[in-house]
Amino acid sequence: MRTNFLKHAVKKQSQQGVSLIEMIVFIIVIAIASSALLATYNYSLLRNADPLIQVRALELAQAKLDEVIALKYDANTPTGGIPACNTPTGVVCNNTPDANMNDVDDFNGLSDMPYTGYIRNVTVTTANDQKLITVSVAAPRGFSITLAAYKANF
Repeated sequence: MRTNFLKHAVKKQSQQGVSLIEMIVFIIVIAIASSALLATYNYSLLRNADPLIQVRALELAQAKLDEVIALKYDANTPTGGIPACNTPTGVVCNNTPDANMNDVDDFNGLSDMPYTGYIRNVTVTTANDQKLITVSVAAPRGFSITLAAYKANF
């Protein structure tokens, strides 16, 4: 059996490099992909504090609403709430704010700034023996939240 050494030596040589056009196309594709990725990363960096701002605003609104709701319906409402004011056995409701902050009406028009950049406002409106308590918080970056609850004259 004879082996032809020349037949094996004359192999077709394969390409062993990258052409200039292939390299340019590769660089362009990587540049487009990385710019999209970096734009997304930049957006998330700018907005990473938003959940903290929203949670703080919600906590501020809820805390003030809880504080106001825990108080008496009116300055003339007796401790325990019975008999309710404006009832046949009760006294007449006052429904006016005063400085002692011991009933719901006293918080009407209250505005404070518990943290820098956070402004909290409270409004109380009375209708049909119910008081609507609305607490709104304006937070940084234009975010605002409003919570409301009714306090009934029971």
